[in-house]
Amino acid sequence: MAAGPLYSFGPFQLDAGARRLTRDGAALPVPARHLDVLAALIARAGTVVAKNALVEAAWPDVAVTDNSLEQAVSGLRRALGPAPGGDTYIQTLPRQGYRFNETVRTESARASDAELESLIAPHRAWVEGRAALESLDAGRIARARAAFETVLQANPADAIAHVGLANAYVMQFETTRASGSPDVASLAAAARHAREACRLDPRSGEAWATSGFVLDRTGHGVDATAALGRAVSLEPDNWRHHFRLSFVSWGEARLREARRTLALLPGLPLAHWLAATVHVARQNLDEAEVELRAGLESMQATGGEAAKFPGVALEWLLGLIELARGAEDAALVCFERELALEGQNHLYGRECCANSWYAIGAVHLRRRQRDDGARAFRQALDRVPRHPAAVALAVGALDQGATAPAMSSVSSSVSAVDRALADAVARVAAGASAEAAGIMARALASCEPGSHGWWLPVEPMLGVVAQPDTWAPVLAQLRSRAS
Repeated sequence: MAAGPLYSFGPFQLDAGARRLTRDGAALPVPARHLDVLAALIARAGTVVAKNALVEAAWPDVAVTDNSLEQAVSGLRRALGPAPGGDTYIQTLPRQGYRFNETVRTESARASDAELESLIAPHRAWVEGRAALESLDAGRIARARAAFETVLQANPADAIAHVGLANAYVMQFETTRASGSPDVASLAAAARHAREACRLDPRSGEAWATSGFVLDRTGHGVDATAALGRAVSLEPDNWRHHFRLSFVSWGEARLREARRTLALLPGLPLAHWLAATVHVARQNLDEAEVELRAGLESMQATGGEAAKFPGVALEWLLGLIELARGAEDAALVCFERELALEGQNHLYGRECCANSWYAIGAVHLRRRQRDDGARAFRQALDRVPRHPAAVALAVGALDQGATAPAMSSVSSSVSAVDRALADAVARVAAGASAEAAGIMARALASCEPGSHGWWLPVEPMLGVVAQPDTWAPVLAQLRSRAS
């Protein structure tokens, strides 16, 4: 913050430059724009300040109504309490404005070393915390959350601290989303902090980008896209905003934002993965392979597991493409490479390994190695108990008694498309592929627009490629949805 005057009145002191209000030396949690209103009133203490002058002082870059100003004044009155004589510090003059009634002492602000440290602490925490979050390492994410909580305790109205904490909370939710008990409390906390960051600093691209990601995770896809669109408009050269907009988008919009991300940060593995998902849904497997191999080459060039922005799921998806082409041995090599990444504690590593074990189980069944297939599916279930396709296969074809309870939990806790996939896999295992295709067609027709079911062309148990006529209507739906 720029240096500014210190205003003292009663037991209070306002540092206008630092936007900091204290009472008897203790900081008060007052929003920054409310403090701008207070500073404008105090600077002209004893005189009437028009409403439009106060709005211009506190919201120079945002169009607001008188209600915003009235809420700010009400909040300030609550924070200040009554003046020594019993009156309010801020007097309302109907149809004129407001007046600050208390005597004010003014001096030049001179920040101490401790105050300077407090000003940079949130930004240091943000730089260090963002590096931890972008590692997608579950352990580092937990430590980043603790660091941001400490910063926020000291600076309750600091927008950047709310941004950091919102990111840490939503990523903590992501680490649990495939478990039997997703951490919905962390997701709700992420939503609160993201919204507060946007309120405190509406021109922060980081705040809007974080809000967009959280909105997507809470099922508000349209609002998520809008929030991330605002982030991109505020900071068009920030690759992180374009990457998140690609993540929450689908079809051509996802491809466009993935390309923009790669133009700003060439080689980002997960941006290549996002582009590949659209090509898979469009059944353009050659283009999908090009994207995946580009991402894998980038990972290898930048250190593989030790890369600054590590990627998972690329080998898994490449393996599915190989399997769809009938190259089982090449597919197994890819799946084994994906499994080798499990030890790096990646945010999505457990899900990717579960999906890889499921695909390995499918290969074993193709080779009539039922015991090996059963063991592979159980490996998938050990990592993701709600994995619907593995559960369906276990119930329908391998071990009916042992996993039946898990099937009921899947039916109530995953998306409608995933529940349909579980039923479809069971139908295919029973030799009823036409019924399976009908189930998936109805599920896609009834769900909202988006990426649901994008992997169906390479799903390892449905045999879509082997029965093109049976699955033609479903594939046409996917192409249309990914346009």
